[in-house]
Amino acid sequence: MIPPSLLKEVIEKIKSVKIAVLGDFCLDAYFFIDNSKSEISVETGLPTNTVKDQSYSLGGAGNLANNIISLGAKEVRAIGVIGNDLFGREMVSIMEEADISTGGLLTQDEKWSTHVYCKPVDNDVEQNRFDFGNFNLLDNKTADKIVAYLSEEIDEVDVVVINQQVESGIHTDYFKQRLQDLINQHPDKIFISDIRDSSSFYDGCYIKINDQEAASFCGFKKHADEPVSYDEAERAAGILFEKTGKPVFVTCGSKGSMAIDSSKHVKVPVLMHSGRIDPVGAGDSYLAGASASLAAGYDIGISAEVGSLVAGVTVRKLFQTGTSTPEELIEIGTDPDFIFEPELAEDMRKAQYIEGSETEIINKWPGNLQITHAIFDHDGTISTLREGWELIMAPMMIKAILGNKFGSADKALYDKVAVSVDELIDRTTGIQTLAQMAALIELIKDFGIVPADEILDIYGYKKIYNEELLRLVNSREQKIRNGELGMEDFTMKNSVAFVEKLYKAGVKLYLASGTDQDDVRHEAAIFGYDKYFKGAIYGSVGDINKEAKKIVLDKILNDIGDSNYSNIVTFGDGPVEIRETRKKRGLTVGVASNEVKRFSLNKSKRTRLIKAGADVIVPDFTQQDQLLSLLNIH
Repeated sequence: MIPPSLLKEVIEKIKSVKIAVLGDFCLDAYFFIDNSKSEISVETGLPTNTVKDQSYSLGGAGNLANNIISLGAKEVRAIGVIGNDLFGREMVSIMEEADISTGGLLTQDEKWSTHVYCKPVDNDVEQNRFDFGNFNLLDNKTADKIVAYLSEEIDEVDVVVINQQVESGIHTDYFKQRLQDLINQHPDKIFISDIRDSSSFYDGCYIKINDQEAASFCGFKKHADEPVSYDEAERAAGILFEKTGKPVFVTCGSKGSMAIDSSKHVKVPVLMHSGRIDPVGAGDSYLAGASASLAAGYDIGISAEVGSLVAGVTVRKLFQTGTSTPEELIEIGTDPDFIFEPELAEDMRKAQYIEGSETEIINKWPGNLQITHAIFDHDGTISTLREGWELIMAPMMIKAILGNKFGSADKALYDKVAVSVDELIDRTTGIQTLAQMAALIELIKDFGIVPADEILDIYGYKKIYNEELLRLVNSREQKIRNGELGMEDFTMKNSVAFVEKLYKAGVKLYLASGTDQDDVRHEAAIFGYDKYFKGAIYGSVGDINKEAKKIVLDKILNDIGDSNYSNIVTFGDGPVEIRETRKKRGLTVGVASNEVKRFSLNKSKRTRLIKAGADVIVPDFTQQDQLLSLLNIH
């Protein structure tokens, strides 16, 4: 991915670009309903919907223009049509406040209403929309004025982005011919089209398109709700490039994106998000980042990566068509988390194994490895002493969210809370407990059941969870002390033997966990394998900003140098250690462990680990000889 230093350089150069955005300008109107003040209408006898708050944001080409100007572009010139109505005036007001030039927003008085999507939101759930502008009809005289305006501006801008958002927009047959003539007159100018209707294609333009549209344009037979695979999107991108001879960008939602031209074919993974997301407008955000980077003189690879980062910022902003500032872009681009191989992760049929084994190969390693350092996660990778922690954390979180309503909440509310908690635990498995409690507090605030002055801090909720978990752990430790159970009952199959073999081979071993450091050291000592971890044993130190697994990776790299990244291998059953090692360009083994049985594959873990960037997946350490051979350790 793009290095932070290069990202800062791109952002600095974007400050000098000028871009024209030509297209269908829309307005998103959010009405937040709170019917606690509802009354019965005298006129209709029906209950009213009462709006507690409202907000307006730019959609369609407006969202694109807003995203570009928010990235710091010197000038963005909006060219399109609005109606002579209050929504059009609101749109102009928002644009002018954002320093978007509105001189090219022409008003058509008849047969045109400003395109508006009115979105009622009730209890955080978006209801049926009210749409304005679906019956618009562009007058030919207005079409001439639009093209004439662009013709006057075209030499002053670096890039022209053409947007088509709606069927009843500006792209009539007459307008398309006029615009095509203008494009033909400027073969050296970069035009980028984001067109939903294949009949509105413009020759001579770069193409930005999503996977569904690309498949449709290329004649792939797909049902309306049938997903497009990444392989199919790649084929479609190739076909479009062959047809047009111009660069093609294809966005594939949760599967990432790609860009292709005559010199390269770039695949860009999608960013991982630990919280709720709102994908509305993500395509516009991607296009904003890509077009601004192209205008600044960068190639399609860098432009696609910047576009992906911009979209990664905006999808985190709920109930708005969000934008990304340079500061937000640098923040997310400095230490990004990606989702790798999502289709393989979600489809066991695509798995490729070493013959006669359960060892799945995601990325092939060279045969001449010289492993000098190995990092092991603890819980679920070696130890199962804390197996079942999720069964303790989940009810604890549900109680925290429901508060005094825990016993009286109806089943629908309880189930909604339970699903949210399960999703939280699933996406935060492997990170330190304090960070999970921070995510819990956000959920408590989202549901709004517990009064603000009764919400605990992260340490308060961690204390409740730890007290319940330690009762389970202590009872198991007592059975070990009594001789009723032993190490083999609370460790993954052959894990300790595998650790010992690496130790005897001269590999320096580290143990890193999201569990409190004292507890990790204590538990490793109970079974006696602490002696193998001469690198050190790391755990949470009570500071949410100090992630043990990041600390140990940084320490190792400082010791051995960045150029020796292939000498490091990490073993873990959680996405954090796999993801952090992948960022450092180390080798990764995902242990998709079934902690109850202590051997065999956990399919859910396999999915998470592949998405986090695992090179190899093993269910346990029963076939350790094959794994040692892969690591070139004999």
